[in-house]
Amino acid sequence: MTIHNRARAMMAFASFVFGTLALFTRNIAVASSELALYRAVLASVLLVGYLLLSRQKLDFATIKKQLPLLLLSGAAMGFNWILLFEAYRYTTVSVATLSYYFAPVIVTVACPILFREKLTKKQILCFAMSTLGLVLITGIGDLSAGSSHGKGILFGLGAACLYATVVLLNKFIKGVTGIHRSLFQFLAAILVLTPYVAATSGFHPEVLDGTGWLCLLVVGLFHTGVTYCLYFSALKDLSGQEASILSYVDPLVAVLISVLVLGESMTPVQMLGGALILGFTLWNELSA
Repeated sequence: MTIHNRARAMMAFASFVFGTLALFTRNIAVASSELALYRAVLASVLLVGYLLLSRQKLDFATIKKQLPLLLLSGAAMGFNWILLFEAYRYTTVSVATLSYYFAPVIVTVACPILFREKLTKKQILCFAMSTLGLVLITGIGDLSAGSSHGKGILFGLGAACLYATVVLLNKFIKGVTGIHRSLFQFLAAILVLTPYVAATSGFHPEVLDGTGWLCLLVVGLFHTGVTYCLYFSALKDLSGQEASILSYVDPLVAVLISVLVLGESMTPVQMLGGALILGFTLWNELSA
């Protein structure tokens, strides 16, 4: 297998694993903030072990220069996880995931403001159609009524905004490799989430049963630690377009699991909305 094909396989597998996240988080009976903290801790431990075994040296001089951005993006990542986990609790996995995948649209709109990139007619059309898709998923009156479904969508959109923030901040980070970047972002998430959890939900690992502990280990070590290593290892050998296309395995798997495994329903209108979001977001990321 060539390096390029191996990278494609690694990216596709990583995206598939990301798509199964909700299956495990729903069996972890702690608050979303506490779950996000444990996820960051486990992933950090695994990445430190990986770096030690691979004997990779950290470029502390470069990292020190980028530390404020690494800390800020790590904090945004931690709270992004909290809102995503909350979205899973309040609405279906498919709706939460599709709301979360509005993040690329937010990035598209923000880039012309932050980086003086020109917003093309194609991007404007993609933004409009993706927004229409989000409206169709939301359902008429759900947000204003304050329903559980509406709250889940709002949490999903909040997570999308924070994920878009992480993506945009990473555009400013220079000279730090993907795995090193992830490690410091996880450490930053721990730094921010520890006092937050202590001041809000508190620490309650004792509520976890055997299944809960197993799912927590899978989410922290496998979904985050191992899969992030695969993701960033593959990223350097793929074009941006290839990486974008393969990343769409994530929401497709999440929707299939939601409907086929968890038995959650999607109306035809919501399916159309999901297709609009994924289709036009993907088209926006393809070269003209």
